[in-house]
Amino acid sequence: MSWLDQQKPKSVVYVSFGSLASMDPKQLVETAWGLANSGKPFLWVLRPGSVVGSGRAEVPEGFEEATRGRGLVVEWAPQREVLAHAAVGLFWTHSGWNSTLESVCEGVPMLCWPCFGDQRVNSRLVSSEWGLGLLLEDGLERRGIERDVKRLMGGGEGEKVRERVREMKGLAEECVRVGGSSWVALGELVDCMVAS
Repeated sequence: MSWLDQQKPKSVVYVSFGSLASMDPKQLVETAWGLANSGKPFLWVLRPGSVVGSGRAEVPEGFEEATRGRGLVVEWAPQREVLAHAAVGLFWTHSGWNSTLESVCEGVPMLCWPCFGDQRVNSRLVSSEWGLGLLLEDGLERRGIERDVKRLMGGGEGEKVRERVREMKGLAEECVRVGGSSWVALGELVDCMVAS
């Protein structure tokens, strides 16, 4: 967290693909150079086993030198705390439901790279239905990664997405307040269980 404390507000791309998603070695190289070429500061969670056929994922040769001072690669990060940090301006996610909710609750736009299961539906909701981010349309290809990171971190389209995420964060906060729809629904569930 101390590295994040040194970054400008809303400047960092947080990259985490959850605990099950994996990529092949070529995708790792494309991801690394897409991040490097974006020119944006980043915090990348690259957990052991996240690259198929490798116990410990290694970034490509020259990557650390190219991103020195603006990039940090770690094996684990406290995701809720990271997303809540003022320096984080974008979450590049696998679009698992928990990650999606955490990002909405912290008001962080998303770049979606779904891998399996509900992630494809979640990423479509985030990008096409709710306007909270983009679906990485070119897969893990460095030029597409660079382009989409810049689109979401810049003005114009990026600002529209950030505004929409702020609105959705407000709606989420209303739901869990006393008297909000989630509060009421949970109370009704408890009442139903007690009555059974």
